Amino acid sequence: MAKTESTFKNMFLALFLICSIASLALAGVYLITLGPITKAQQARKEKAIREVIPDFDTLVPKTVRVAGSDQDVVLNYGYKDSVLVGVAVETFSTRGYNGLIKIMVGFLPDGTINKIAILQQKETPGLGTKMASQTFTDQFHGRTPASYRLAVKKDGGDVDAITAATISSRAFCDAVQRAWDVLQKQGGQ
Repeated sequence: MAKTESTFKNMFLALFLICSIASLALAGVYLITLGPITKAQQARKEKAIREVIPDFDTLVPKTVRVAGSDQDVVLNYGYKDSVLVGVAVETFSTRGYNGLIKIMVGFLPDGTINKIAILQQKETPGLGTKMASQTFTDQFHGRTPASYRLAVKKDGGDVDAITAATISSRAFCDAVQRAWDVLQKQGGQ
């Protein structure tokens, strides 16, 4: 068997072939996993909606684009026997320590926060990730953002920040405030 000469043309063709095969393999894996990942994300959102608002039989989603952002806020109106029982607002903040956080905030028809669920966050393990703890989220339960200042106490608000994770706490408050603002702008119903 004859050895191929190491010319620029031969090296370029070999590298091109290797990169093409690797790219096709990567694209194939992406296409194979895209469906299951999308289904898992949708299931996580549906579970969060059921966690944050009272039992409902009809869900009516409404998507609102946030001004000055490429992100959407989704309001999910839950009805039981044609009566509004709550609104689950899928909201976000880009102010987290490691960027984007997404949460689901459940509001009762009177504007009171029912519950909050975390959808996505990449905060520091053991610090910012404590935003998902019941100890932190329970301080929002039963509060109305019209009278409860959604800012950490260090900034003059009513929220107890997570120790050593003030940035994450601020981002969480920012996301809850965004949910409230969009809900008010949309009329709550």
